[in-house]
Amino acid sequence: MLVPSGHPWLAATLDWVMRPLAKIRPRVVPKARGQVLEIGVGTGLNAPLYDTDAVETWHGIEPDPHMRRRAKPRLAALPFPTELHSAGAEDLPFPDDHFDTLVCTFTLCTIPNVTAACAEMNRVLKPDGLLVFAEHTVSDSAPMKALQGWLNPLWRPLAGGCHLDRDPVYLLQQAGFQVYRLQGSGRKPWNLTPIHYGRARPRPDRVAASDR
Repeated sequence: MLVPSGHPWLAATLDWVMRPLAKIRPRVVPKARGQVLEIGVGTGLNAPLYDTDAVETWHGIEPDPHMRRRAKPRLAALPFPTELHSAGAEDLPFPDDHFDTLVCTFTLCTIPNVTAACAEMNRVLKPDGLLVFAEHTVSDSAPMKALQGWLNPLWRPLAGGCHLDRDPVYLLQQAGFQVYRLQGSGRKPWNLTPIHYGRARPRPDRVAASDR
């Protein structure tokens, strides 16, 4: 769990740490439109990737004060209204059916109660809304999966609570999302952090938006 003081050293190095994943974000973030909520803003690396003609307003949540401090200058440069909240994803401070788009990039791995967070994401998304996501995931390779599990106790304290062996697609589906246009990156047997990215619709009993 994120300690109250946050992770100052991780916030200071996050831009460098996330650099190998830079090519994935532009495949996801520009799909956002309308009223947008970003889950786990970090240092604001997604900010310059939004389609400024498509986004009306932007809200983001980030519980770490050091991350928020580094994100604010990037958010200030955006031409649409923004509001950054000190909140966790397990209890989102928004009403039901509120957002047109949710953006979640490399965040589900660190949330302490990820099941509750996915349920909250489903709750605040409009019936015809869209979730766009990119997350690293558990390996398909049995030896690498075992290595991910072995490394987890050492990895989590160094990486802000990140779990190497979570399956984000499964977690989203368990929360009621319908995942589609799913793609992979770096999904090689020896890759420690293979990635899934794609889109998801809200609860199956709702009217789905047309593919974008």
